[in-house]
Amino acid sequence: MSAKNPGGFTAEERAAMREHARERKAEERARKSREEGERAVLAKISEMSEPDRTMAERLHEIVMQNAPELTPRTWYGMPAYARDGRVLCFFQSAQKFKTRYATLGFSDAAKLDDGAMWPTSFALKELSAAEEARIIGLLKKALG
Repeated sequence: MSAKNPGGFTAEERAAMREHARERKAEERARKSREEGERAVLAKISEMSEPDRTMAERLHEIVMQNAPELTPRTWYGMPAYARDGRVLCFFQSAQKFKTRYATLGFSDAAKLDDGAMWPTSFALKELSAAEEARIIGLLKKALG
């Protein structure tokens, strides 16, 4: 309480409460956006045929467990994962463009730089423990 405003809040206290309310609203919008994004990603994955569906499901688990700061969303109709609104990586099923393999791709936002030339897309035919370990390493480097 202030001496000038007995029983009330000071201007600073009211400003702090308004700021806290703005922060709570922003957190709620981010949570809803993340939930909506994850629903959209899971819906896209469920539309895929095998073996892409199983790989996409596992890739989703890997990203969520090892890069929780990424937000799931769709990108050109593909499952993708973004940081600060920018897509960092995505999964393209083989059926998307009728190719013989699925693709794990990284955008220019990923920090995979290695000299003057480096890969940003990786063909996926299956996900064994070795591929999963490599993906985790790529995620960590990309977030670097």
